[in-house]
Amino acid sequence: MSIAGLVFLGIIVLFIFFMVGIYNRLVTLRNRFKNAFAQIDVQLKRRYDLIPNLVETAKGYMKHERETLEAVISARNQAASAAKSAAADPSDASAMKGLLGAEGALTGAMGRLFAVMEAYPDLKANQNMMAVQEELTSTENKVSFARQAYNDAVTSYNTAREKFPNVLIAGPAGFKPAELFEIEVAQEREAPKVKF
Repeated sequence: MSIAGLVFLGIIVLFIFFMVGIYNRLVTLRNRFKNAFAQIDVQLKRRYDLIPNLVETAKGYMKHERETLEAVISARNQAASAAKSAAADPSDASAMKGLLGAEGALTGAMGRLFAVMEAYPDLKANQNMMAVQEELTSTENKVSFARQAYNDAVTSYNTAREKFPNVLIAGPAGFKPAELFEIEVAQEREAPKVKF
């Protein structure tokens, strides 16, 4: 083989290693954002598990507020279903948008429940209710931190995916853009107010 042929072969080998390096970096970043979503999913499941306890405790005191309690449970079930779909593939933009919509509806229903609960002083003083409220507040904080970590991982992934020459590999190799976990309606950005 001639020197020119060896140089050409060396360039081809270096190019292949370079492309494999880009591909592996994108895989690593995609796995990081999927893991970050798994952390959100854990906290959301914890939240969904706490909501029925909250509703059951409130039922005894709020006999005339059945519609509000049912709305919370319905919103919780829809959010849990949407979370399951999003957890199956966090890179699916439509599943993430469905989760964000369901979470917004749940936040709204929880806000209405807390507003109604203000009219029941005995309920506010109930030890079980106070314990569930404390757990729910703690879980809301954990969801917020997990969401921030997820959004950071998604931003890193999307940035790496869009850079040149990575973009030449990302599209053909199936690296789709990831959705941030953002709440679009300003009222839904606020966590439910937990005051007792």
